[in-house]
Amino acid sequence: MRIAYFTGIGQIDIQDAPEPQITEPGEVKVRIDRVGVCGSDVHYYANGKIGDQLLTYPATLGHECSGTIVEVGETVRTLREGTRVAIDPAISCGQCDQCRAGRIHTCRNLRFLGSPGEAPGAVADFHVLPAENCVPVPSQISLDTAAVAEPLSVGLYAVRLAEMHSGARIAILGAGPIGLSVLLSAKATVASTQIIATDLLPERLAIAASCGANACCLAGEEPFPGKSGPREAEFDFVFECSGDPEILDVAQRLITPGGKIVLVGIPPTDRLSFDAHVFRRKEVVFQAVRRQRGCVEPAVDLLADDRIDASALITHHFPLENITEAFELAQGYKDGVIKAIVDLSGEGG
Repeated sequence: MRIAYFTGIGQIDIQDAPEPQITEPGEVKVRIDRVGVCGSDVHYYANGKIGDQLLTYPATLGHECSGTIVEVGETVRTLREGTRVAIDPAISCGQCDQCRAGRIHTCRNLRFLGSPGEAPGAVADFHVLPAENCVPVPSQISLDTAAVAEPLSVGLYAVRLAEMHSGARIAILGAGPIGLSVLLSAKATVASTQIIATDLLPERLAIAASCGANACCLAGEEPFPGKSGPREAEFDFVFECSGDPEILDVAQRLITPGGKIVLVGIPPTDRLSFDAHVFRRKEVVFQAVRRQRGCVEPAVDLLADDRIDASALITHHFPLENITEAFELAQGYKDGVIKAIVDLSGEGG
């Protein structure tokens, strides 16, 4: 089978490898049909690391994926050959204190697809996975859309963690795939929300508007309190989705006293700084988000029920042999890219 490897900074090679085989009764073998290029993948491509997670070359890549079941283990009853699935890329042990507490996303022995030293990356013709990591998708959901269920699940989890009330005033800083996933999830699950989205790129703001943002503005032009009134531009919840360390100051200016800042984006630095006096005077709550917990299936349900339309997220398609072009596009924010999808199987739907 074909499998993709990072072989150096800015280098991806497609190589041959043996197909993986089922070794446990609760596993399934999946033909990988689609893989989305994630911002974290781009960090590895451009820098060879994210924070303290450093690649050792050659390294497999990718985690946002959909596929089709081609074989099931002897104890698997919920899936069968031919089932199309969205894949949860986080494989938990089920035994540690975190798993027993229901925090499978912070499992002490977590194996995440494409993460250094953990599980093989998704960009391969076949994968063997625990059956519980595969969520069936109905026929009305395309393989492309199923591949973005994972980033949507991160946005949905962030919205759930925020515990927002009806009519909440929300600011989303960064209108990339994760920021848009937060926007779509908030619109689908929180009643009468008022949402402003900011970004450096006008084309992303246009997509945010099409996804339901009530207002959009370029980063640096946020309506800080005092511009149009003392409280008009204060927000109950601010979602930081850009990963830019400097944005915390913006978030603190925008947040209302007692509000919550939800940190979703992955910063490139090991340390973050913020104004401690604004933090204490406003009694701000910082909420970190670690990927997602149990939200892939609910994200699929929202897609199936047409409560979320993810079509605006998927902007580009590439065959596997052109995967480097997909990464170059995503790295340079070129051609209005939001999500580039790599097609491994050529299967339609």
